[in-house]
Amino acid sequence: QVQLVESGGGLVQPGGSLRLSCATSGSPFSITTMGWYRQTPGKEREWVAGINSGRSTNYADSVKGRFTISRDNAKRMMYLQMNSLKPEDTAVYYCNAVPPYSYWGQGTQVTVSS
Repeated sequence: QVQLVESGGGLVQPGGSLRLSCATSGSPFSITTMGWYRQTPGKEREWVAGINSGRSTNYADSVKGRFTISRDNAKRMMYLQMNSLKPEDTAVYYCNAVPPYSYWGQGTQVTVSS
């Protein structure tokens, strides 16, 4: 059974940085394209960034140049380094496969506010 556990969120001022982590189990992680998603109240969950098994990455235009996705297959971990954060980055962030499994973790709240 797939398990996804996100961590590392918090409250940060505009322009600040955070690093999110995703711990996985129960899936063929090393060969799976993985991604980060986010959701704000009243809106659909949106894809933010993705990384494939060869570590090629791609990003939503809204975060390109500010966020960096990475993975450690040996540890079954994925990360999202978020720099130059903006208030509009405020959301609950989730990790999942691309396309996503039906299971979602609890997410981690990121709040960007002064």
